[in-house]
Amino acid sequence: MTNSILYSVLLLASLGIFAAIILYVVSKKFYVYEDPLIADVDDVLPAANCGGCGSPGCKAFAQKLVNSDDISELFCPVGGNDVMKLVSEILGKEVAEKDPTVAVLLCQGGCDVRPKTTIYQGPRTCSISAMVYGGETDCQYGCLGDGDCVAVCDFDAMYMDESTGLPVIISDKCTSCGACVKACPRDIIEMRPKNKRDLKIFVGCLNEDKGGIAKKACDVACIGCSKCEDICPKDAVIMTGNLAYIDPVLCTLCRKCVEVCPTHSIIETNFPPKKVKKPKVEKPKVEKVAVVKESVESVIPKTDA
Repeated sequence: MTNSILYSVLLLASLGIFAAIILYVVSKKFYVYEDPLIADVDDVLPAANCGGCGSPGCKAFAQKLVNSDDISELFCPVGGNDVMKLVSEILGKEVAEKDPTVAVLLCQGGCDVRPKTTIYQGPRTCSISAMVYGGETDCQYGCLGDGDCVAVCDFDAMYMDESTGLPVIISDKCTSCGACVKACPRDIIEMRPKNKRDLKIFVGCLNEDKGGIAKKACDVACIGCSKCEDICPKDAVIMTGNLAYIDPVLCTLCRKCVEVCPTHSIIETNFPPKKVKKPKVEKPKVEKVAVVKESVESVIPKTDA
């Protein structure tokens, strides 16, 4: 009995030593060297693994930063300029600063302005809906309202508004990772520059139909009237067929285009309300001659004839 136990222990010990030798040989044979800078860069990245940088994760992006001679075109949208400065200090390479961006929804066709003409009873995802049919309204370009963009947002920067059926973007939480842009099958979400006060002016419509057809499908659709293009002092409005587009780089936020838009399809966000000019009240004119005459009569006493 004792010998059996001893033999079993020796056998297991021998197998363990043999397996350890094999693992050691294999680890040395197939060892892959990893630059320690990759771990250093990975530590300063935000670990969001959102894919906004174009890489599948932060570790892959760190490898790309370390192995690339020129990293001026590489950028982490979540970490922003602060993180890229730390990467530059670690690697000794120059990085390009970029203005922060934020996602905007180029559609305002809610339930109150875009009536439904059909009812879809299939799986409720935007990607499936876009492949199966054109949508529950006559607008073939607007939001499908199934929330694919909200589902892929890892930063709770979006939610679905039950009253309008449209997604709402919380600018303060948006990290400009671009996941919602990629998830939208209608391409109605765009990344636009974010200034200090987050002031934006953009056309909230992508309907390329002619004016009458677009207006019938949605009350706030762009009808291609070109009034915004004509009044813009900086040529920031570009007409592409029946649709207007406002260039965020050229736009000076003067809001003249907002005032002339007949369908209110141009959206202005975070602007203070304009001051309403009070009409001037004209003072009643005083008859100077009558006043002088009255004052003279009060001074000179009347005499009997």
